[in-house]
Amino acid sequence: MNSIVVSSIVLAIILAGVLLGAFLRNALPGHHLADDSKDAIRLGTGLVGTIAALVLGLLIASAKSSYDSQSSRVTQTTASIVLLDQVLAQYGPEAREARALLRSAIAPLVERIWRENNSGATKKEPFAASAGAETAFAKILGLSPQNDVKRALKDRAVQISTDLAQTRLLLFAQADSAIPMPFLIVLVFWLTIIFAGFSLFSRLNPTVIAALVVFALSASAAIFLILELSQPFSGLMQISSAPLRNALAPLGP
Repeated sequence: MNSIVVSSIVLAIILAGVLLGAFLRNALPGHHLADDSKDAIRLGTGLVGTIAALVLGLLIASAKSSYDSQSSRVTQTTASIVLLDQVLAQYGPEAREARALLRSAIAPLVERIWRENNSGATKKEPFAASAGAETAFAKILGLSPQNDVKRALKDRAVQISTDLAQTRLLLFAQADSAIPMPFLIVLVFWLTIIFAGFSLFSRLNPTVIAALVVFALSASAAIFLILELSQPFSGLMQISSAPLRNALAPLGP
């Protein structure tokens, strides 16, 4: 889902709640707005407001944690690729083909990660390693070390390749981290009730209207922030793919 569109819809719904509260203020008989009614409604609105505030805080913390986790895995993937290339370089000229295959596999890897984790992507197929990655790993396994140093370097390269594949699998497995729509609908319903209560007992004047608009913008901005953080590979706050794309310089002649 597009975060800007959703947060704009949320803003419109919240402002509609303000208009609903103003309409009810003029439509309801006077005794429905007596002091005891005001106290009961304000207490209920305060309870809903507290629940909504707690949920918003938890959602922001959860979305930020998910964003940081995915960003950390991308960084770890980049570091593992650089380290693998360095180990293969130490191995010697025999590993040159494996290094070339590693470089050719980076661009497809980036495309797959960002496509699979995009909020608009629909993943109906199980995870499968790319052909480039499998070929590079096969070349590493096919190395024939002639001494203990190269044998240790090969074992190290195989271990790094395995760790890299595991990190890549975690990125795929945790791609679906978007907020469930029913959860979002309930949260917006709570916010609408709160803002309807604001205008139910207050006469709308330019100052009150301006304040309510600012409050509504703040609430919709919180929804926008949650949606952006829960979709780290798309939107305005997406994780940059540049470090991973540029992790390795081209091999010289």
